[in-house]
Amino acid sequence: MIFIETSISGVFIVELQRISDERGWFSRLYCAEELVKIMGNRHIAQINHSYTRTSGTIRGLHFQYPPKAEMKLIQCIRGKVFDVVVDIRTNSPTFLKWFGVILSEEEHKMIVIPEGCAHGFQVLSSNSELLYFHTNYYSPECEDGLSVMDPKIAIKWPIQIGEISERDLNHQYINSDFLGVIL
Repeated sequence: MIFIETSISGVFIVELQRISDERGWFSRLYCAEELVKIMGNRHIAQINHSYTRTSGTIRGLHFQYPPKAEMKLIQCIRGKVFDVVVDIRTNSPTFLKWFGVILSEEEHKMIVIPEGCAHGFQVLSSNSELLYFHTNYYSPECEDGLSVMDPKIAIKWPIQIGEISERDLNHQYINSDFLGVIL
C-alpha cells in the first residue's frame, strides 16, 4: 500500500498494489499492520457495499457527530465515481474546503476520510459499486449532512447532477451558526 497525502489533513489516497500473473491478479484491501500508519488504533466496525444504477447520481454529503464520528475507507469496485471529502472539523486550517478524486475499478485505489469530514460522491458511469470500511457503527441519532449544492462549499461536480435522494435533497446549506464538528 502506498499512502499519498492530499490537500486536506488526514485525507489520504491509498494506492493498492496488485500481484498479477496469467490467472489474473490479487490485491490486499485491508491490512491493519500497514494501515496503522494512518488509522492509529482504530478498528473496522462495519463494511458497507453500495450500488448505483445511473450516471450523474449523487449521494451525500454525509457525516456523523461524536461520539459516533467515524473514519471511512472507500473503494470503487465497479464503474467510476467522483468521490468528495469536505473538511468540517471546527479547528482545521482547511475548514469547509473540499477535495475530490476519481475512483474507479481500473485505478485500484482507495480514499481515507477522517472523522469530522463529510463524504459524498457522483457516479460517472452507470452501475457503479463502492465498498465502505467504517470505524464506527451507523447511528441515526448522530448522523447529519450538508447540501451537495451549497455555494459556500462550491463543489465542482464533473457532470450534470442527476438523481439525488429526498433525504440528501433536504440537507441544509451551511449558515453562520454552523460550528462544524468538534472532535
